[in-house]
Amino acid sequence: MNDRPLVAYEPNSALAWLYETFFEHIVVDEAWIEAVRDAEERGTVVYVLRNLSFIDFFALDHLTKRYRLPQVRFANDLGLWVLEPMGRGWLHTLFSRSEASDADDLRRAISAGESAALFLKRPPRWFEPVGRKGKLEGDLFLRTLFEVQKDSPRPILLVPQVFVWSKHPDQANHTVFDALLGSREWPGKIRTIAQFMMNYRHVTLRAGEPVSVTAFLDKETTGRPAVNGLPDDELVQRMTYTLLRRLERERRAVVGPTKKPNDRLREEVVRSPKLQKIISDMAGEGEAERRVLTMRAYAMVREMEAALDMNMIAGMDKAVDALVSRMYSGVEIDEEGLGRVREASKDGTLVLLPSHKSHVDYIILAYLFYRHYLPPPLVAAGDNLSFFPVGPLLRRAGGFFIRRSFHGDRLYGAVVGAYMRRLVKDGFTLEFFLEGGRSRTGKLLPPKVGLLSLVVDAASAGTSKTIFFVPISIGYERVVEEKEFVREVSGAEKQRENVRGLVASAGLVRGRYGRLNVQFGRLLTLDGVLQELDFDPTTRGRPPPSSANMAKLTPAQRRAVVTRLAYRVMNEVNRVTAVTPGALVATALLTCRGRGVSHPDLVDACRRLAKTLHAFGARFTASLVESDDCGDIRVASVREACELFVRAGHVEVKAPGALGLGRASRPPPGPDAVYVVPDEARLSLDLSKNIVVHFFVSRAMVATALLGTPASDPPGWAQEGALRERVRALSRLFKYEFQFRADASFEQIFEDTILAMEADHEVVREGSLVRVASEDGYAQVALYAEIVRNFVEGYRVAARGLFALLKGPLSIKEVARRALATGERMFLAGEIERREAVSGPMIENAYAAFVDQGYVSRSLGKIVLPESYATLEAVGTIESRIASYLMPRRDAKP
Repeated sequence: MNDRPLVAYEPNSALAWLYETFFEHIVVDEAWIEAVRDAEERGTVVYVLRNLSFIDFFALDHLTKRYRLPQVRFANDLGLWVLEPMGRGWLHTLFSRSEASDADDLRRAISAGESAALFLKRPPRWFEPVGRKGKLEGDLFLRTLFEVQKDSPRPILLVPQVFVWSKHPDQANHTVFDALLGSREWPGKIRTIAQFMMNYRHVTLRAGEPVSVTAFLDKETTGRPAVNGLPDDELVQRMTYTLLRRLERERRAVVGPTKKPNDRLREEVVRSPKLQKIISDMAGEGEAERRVLTMRAYAMVREMEAALDMNMIAGMDKAVDALVSRMYSGVEIDEEGLGRVREASKDGTLVLLPSHKSHVDYIILAYLFYRHYLPPPLVAAGDNLSFFPVGPLLRRAGGFFIRRSFHGDRLYGAVVGAYMRRLVKDGFTLEFFLEGGRSRTGKLLPPKVGLLSLVVDAASAGTSKTIFFVPISIGYERVVEEKEFVREVSGAEKQRENVRGLVASAGLVRGRYGRLNVQFGRLLTLDGVLQELDFDPTTRGRPPPSSANMAKLTPAQRRAVVTRLAYRVMNEVNRVTAVTPGALVATALLTCRGRGVSHPDLVDACRRLAKTLHAFGARFTASLVESDDCGDIRVASVREACELFVRAGHVEVKAPGALGLGRASRPPPGPDAVYVVPDEARLSLDLSKNIVVHFFVSRAMVATALLGTPASDPPGWAQEGALRERVRALSRLFKYEFQFRADASFEQIFEDTILAMEADHEVVREGSLVRVASEDGYAQVALYAEIVRNFVEGYRVAARGLFALLKGPLSIKEVARRALATGERMFLAGEIERREAVSGPMIENAYAAFVDQGYVSRSLGKIVLPESYATLEAVGTIESRIASYLMPRRDAKP
């Protein structure tokens, strides 16, 4: 029996310098620290590492000392003499070590309740086959742990952990360099040192789920007479597999799936059975036609494919960091939500579905994932962004380019589907925008389900991993494209992206746009969505239990699944959208009835809005509130938002008595200021207000219908049945404008809303009547109506524009153009109050709703008045019907 002391040495001076210089930069997952401390409380800790490495051992030794975790008293194939090479017993350790003596040292350490480090495999030797994952080194030591555990009541906890020294993915093709020095996945000693020296500032440590040896033995030997009844080799293999799987799970969550050569990926895409079937159908019997279509398919994949390059990502990271720091006051991240995403990435494939308000969206998630040690996503971008030099940069950053529309091109649609299926099957993180294009209004656009349906097809085709759909809200206080959007919603044509536009927009980076924030919603799965639906292809009355049953659904049912998933994602994005100081201030300014608002009154209005939003369960950015628990806003954040809008020219600062004294005499934003919003700036502020408008929609529909009830004098009461029908009509009118709940019927939403307003003392029910509860209740209900007043006025403008159709059919764009001019005249004449009501997207949404309402119909690409509305008086009734929802301007209160 060896009697060498088992001690944890302090590193010598050289190693102490090495620790301080290189290992202080390691990013430690807090979950690792918690897992080790929890394991220490439960039993004896054994740190399990994948590949024998001096560097990993030094890093582990440093971190256990730094965080006061159980110290390593044993490490197989290394010996602790490396920490003190000239210390006691080092010659004996160096020259007398053997596998048997190491196993004896491990037994003594664990029996004494001390911790150990166990390496499972050794690095490959020169010219050892790259695919071979190293010689197993841990067999004898695992057997030793089994034996010690059988004789000890104290549990042994194996804590898998992996140091990730490089963010580069593994390569499917191996080179002579890999044969000499080992692959990235299983590096040899020289490559390990090289990776360490190149990446020591970007290293992360991840911990897998601990394995209890007691629980493992109980599970694996259940029903057997004794542990020895199962061959030791089989037990060891099972434990090794369990540990390696957990280690690899953590490593893959950082580096992502293995990267294939582009030519191999193209081959797999084009040779996919579904694509080949479509090529055969299109080619018929002709072999030449088949070859031509196959070559076209290859060309389409080349035109489309991403060429992710981690060196490019690393270079862009520094550039994006400088850009973000220059343009934004800060980036606020939902760390808890990001943690859920990281955990999901270990068990499945991620499909990121962010909101789309700016071109910045394309880079911010890649930047965020790279910074937080997650594989950068492959991002679906419109082919309008494939121009030089943006296209090649985005392609190497993970972008792949898809045509805006491929209706009528069956082959192209099949190629896109095959490419998406291959990416999903290989386990790449995908990102695309359900809205299709950027929102010009600040609100979410209705979802476009084309790419989503392709991913659902891939999920139902038998992928081995769960696909997690991740709703993400990317929020801005001001968007970079603000001026462009205002110009477009005012009627100007959208400009195609090109080099000239890129150069012209370069000056935008000198602006200041407040804070940027990223919020993550609940992760959704196909199984979860299927459980919400009522149909079952096999057993009536029970939903299908899993996505495996998707193949049994009818086409209509599959469309229903995709549609439900799309709207669930959009609802989640809205739910987690964070309230920013800019959104709060913009909402308060635009709902103010006066010509201007003083700073104290603005602060009071913002507090009232924040209190309401807090009651709705809205999230707040860290810069806005002192604590999420109370929703009490920082007064300084209101002033900061005002400064942001003043610098942008959206708000003017006035002071009584300073008229005519010049700009220099005007006070800065603060207690003495009076804020005035110029008419031409209201559309810009509306972009910020619309970030939070969805929180108010359900109550605003009730408030608008209630306060605009024609028979109500004074306003604020209605028969409940009549109110319900007015709200239903209003909701149908705004079906293209707002995202309503996807998990409940109108009746349920109406009842829930009335109950919530009753609970908040805003309305009361008296028999069959619903009325405003009190003076304070009236003020709150009126606020809801004011928040959506511009939408009612915008639809009134659209209705006035229908008079142009009395002379004959027109395209929607032409009618909308004329309606915008009409809206300008209505605003100047005082018929409508809100300049932001004169908005192109709003008017086009109104005409889509008018088609559904039967006010107009489509014919040959144009809209035409049906016979029942083809007179001056009949068209006037449409406007009158909408105008009846506008709250009268009167001071009377109940």
